[in-house]
Amino acid sequence: MTMPEFFGCSMIAFGPPLALFIFTIANDPIRIIILIVAAFFWLVSLLASSIVWYAIVPLRKFLAFGVVFSVLFQEGFRYIIYRILRRTEQGLQVVAEDTRVIENKHILAYVSGFGFGIISAMFALVNVLADMWGPATLGLKGGSEVFFLVSSAQALSICLLHTFWSVIFYNAFDTNNYMHIAYVITTHMVVSLITLLNAHELYTASLLINYCLTVATAILAFHVSGGTKRSLKRFFTCQ
Repeated sequence: MTMPEFFGCSMIAFGPPLALFIFTIANDPIRIIILIVAAFFWLVSLLASSIVWYAIVPLRKFLAFGVVFSVLFQEGFRYIIYRILRRTEQGLQVVAEDTRVIENKHILAYVSGFGFGIISAMFALVNVLADMWGPATLGLKGGSEVFFLVSSAQALSICLLHTFWSVIFYNAFDTNNYMHIAYVITTHMVVSLITLLNAHELYTASLLINYCLTVATAILAFHVSGGTKRSLKRFFTCQ
């Protein structure tokens, strides 16, 4: 039972991101490099927030404190990688085989956001997946049997959200749209803090809020990247 559960939850969390990677990133070395760099920057932000959490001893027992600083550091490093990508666009244009990466600025945002998202989802779920392998099954003696499913669904959500957030965030700085910058930081904070509800087994509330924000953020990212009803219709009809 543990093995099917492990692979099932793994596919819930990483199946769609794997498909996105294969069809939109894997065939372009420049995109792969940007994705790896973005993932590295996310790891540095995690390290920075961990240092702050460890340094302020009286607040270590408050998990929300660590969550808030983690979000702030992640958004700070999202801005840093935005500045780096914008400053290196000319150099990337020289070495890039696919010039669309540079000509369409939203592609850079998408790839770097995907890097943030995939490493964030991996760190959120890796320990859960390790426990999921066995030898026991959660829920037989206390605990909720849906914990693994909820954790996998939230990992998928955070991966997609980071991708959408970067598209919105980069475009907001390009156009000086401070409302969208505030939206990214606020929704990131909300999504991170509502995961604390899982400690009280309020899974329905956390998932509902999480995926409502995911859908809303996806719509906004689609809009700022130039998407229209016509282009959406052409996508679904494969025209």
